[in-house]
Amino acid sequence: LRPPTVIGQFHTLFFGSIRMFFLGVLGFAVYGNEALHFSCDPDKREVNLFCYNQFRPITPQVFWALQLVIVLVPGAFFHLYAACKSIKQEDILQKSFYTGFYIFSVFLRIVLEVVAFWLQIQLFGFKVNAIYMCDVGALEKKFNITRCMVPEHFEKTIFLIAMYTFTVITVILCVAEIFEISCRRLGFLKTQ
Repeated sequence: LRPPTVIGQFHTLFFGSIRMFFLGVLGFAVYGNEALHFSCDPDKREVNLFCYNQFRPITPQVFWALQLVIVLVPGAFFHLYAACKSIKQEDILQKSFYTGFYIFSVFLRIVLEVVAFWLQIQLFGFKVNAIYMCDVGALEKKFNITRCMVPEHFEKTIFLIAMYTFTVITVILCVAEIFEISCRRLGFLKTQ
């Protein structure tokens, strides 16, 4: 069962293909070796691991993969329901209950994307600095603060901005899809 709107179909293509490809291929290239090349002064394994865990409580790839899965859940529930009830694509836009259920799933996607956007800001910010100042007081070192070098910080900043952009585009597409459905229901647009 395809999404009932042109925008929904484009969103599925955009979300399913481009965003996952970007994350899977480029995300691994940019972030895949980060922990190995993260180095602190003094450059000891114990300090590097401690500081890297402080710097990245969750790795960006894991966060974005979770975001993709969680955001897909409302649509998956709707499509599972539609498949179990043998709902035809054209019925989604013609019967009020199905339309409302579908709009609710799109609205829930918007909410989940906004929450993920906020969490991404809290976890990663908008810029990755070349130097991370790590508090190693818990390791009982002489100095409580140590400097750590973040590898490929500029590439990571560009990737962060791209992931924010994908989230914004997804929210815009979801809002546009709700608008398209509303216009079809009100008779401003012909049903496909």
